[in-house]
Amino acid sequence: MQQKMSFSAYAIIGTMLFGMFFGAGNLIFPIHMGQLAGTNFWPALIGFLFTAIGLPFLGVLAFGLSGSNSLRELAARVHPLFGVVFSVALYLTIGPFFAIPRTATVPFVVGFEPYINQSSASLYLGIFSVIFFVIVYFFSLNPAKIMDYIGKYLTPTFLVFLFSLIVIAIIKPMGHFEKPVEPYSSLAFMTGFKEGYNTMDALASLAFGIVVINAIKRQGITRTKEIANATWKAGVFAMVLMMLIYGLITYMGASSVSAIGAFENGGLVFAAVAQYYFGSFGSILLAIIIILACLKTSIGLIIACSEFFHQLLPRVSYKIFVFALCLTSLFVANFGLNNIIEYAVPVLMLLYPLAIVLIILTLFSPLFGHKQSVYAIAIFFAFCVSFFDGYSTLIKSLPTAALPVLDAVKTFYLNYLPLYDIGLGWLLPSIVGTFIGLLWSKSVKNKVV
Repeated sequence: MQQKMSFSAYAIIGTMLFGMFFGAGNLIFPIHMGQLAGTNFWPALIGFLFTAIGLPFLGVLAFGLSGSNSLRELAARVHPLFGVVFSVALYLTIGPFFAIPRTATVPFVVGFEPYINQSSASLYLGIFSVIFFVIVYFFSLNPAKIMDYIGKYLTPTFLVFLFSLIVIAIIKPMGHFEKPVEPYSSLAFMTGFKEGYNTMDALASLAFGIVVINAIKRQGITRTKEIANATWKAGVFAMVLMMLIYGLITYMGASSVSAIGAFENGGLVFAAVAQYYFGSFGSILLAIIIILACLKTSIGLIIACSEFFHQLLPRVSYKIFVFALCLTSLFVANFGLNNIIEYAVPVLMLLYPLAIVLIILTLFSPLFGHKQSVYAIAIFFAFCVSFFDGYSTLIKSLPTAALPVLDAVKTFYLNYLPLYDIGLGWLLPSIVGTFIGLLWSKSVKNKVV
């Protein structure tokens, strides 16, 4: 007999989902955006919410509606080979190459590095990251307990400390909004939209979807329709909570410039805000907030990645993957936060459009009969543009990687492709690809008949 979930179960799963999504990046990017956007607070925030909340919610919902048992199975709607390649690339991006190492470097940089001798920073980062990933390894060994670890304990504790800082910032504002700086003065919405990419949450939603579905199944819900309904309710709970916190954090950043000045990254802004309100105690409070935020996200990512690679290579045990991913993440983390962020952006610019198109097609899949040609051509057309988005970002950091042939294509896109200059050049080609896929499937069907 099919069981019904209680509100408390929805709340716990929703809190777990929020906890897995909301890491240090979700703290430092919106507060820095607030400082830069100033009086253009609202359009920047709305753009940010589109990619930082709207897309992750749609990703989790699409996973629940699809009835898929893994991201590989979902992405295989494009092509089986694409299912493997895209899944591996996504899990490595939100896993040991970028997102998981960032969960160790951010709390160190924000909570500890300002108070130690810079000549010894690398040594202390190594010590901190070893301790951090030993804790993550321990909590990740039993994925069945993730709802308890993150939903019942870590996330509520994190929220108590975070809201203690946010509430006082709302009650006693630091100052007024300043004038926006470029590109927020002219393109506030689109800049906020692309800033949401840095959270990696739309990519993570495709990985976390199976974690949420497994948690729902453990509540006795097994039918696809009921799983989708439970996913929707838990997702709404998580995303409303994230929307509230994003808005408050962005407001805190926008109102802080006149009191503490402008900073080059959100971690420094948070440190200054905490110092402004709580003095030396603020540093301790901030360290607790950041460590809890990163710890819960890192556990969720390690579990999701380990389960995926174990499914891909079942002969290798889940626990070995947990160990390998923690070890790899530890190694990458010691390259430093700036390097991790710098080289993550080109990959995000490549993968994000593909993830967005896959999510939207999955949601509307019943309307075109789940035709593979629609998925394949739309994704291919999106890739033809997103590849050059990633390339353009990469050569800003590595000018020696520039190739004349690729530069010529990039220039062509810039001159003739609508919306390319604001980072949405993939949108029109993916729409055209969808319609070509529909026509293709109909023509093939007619030939067969």
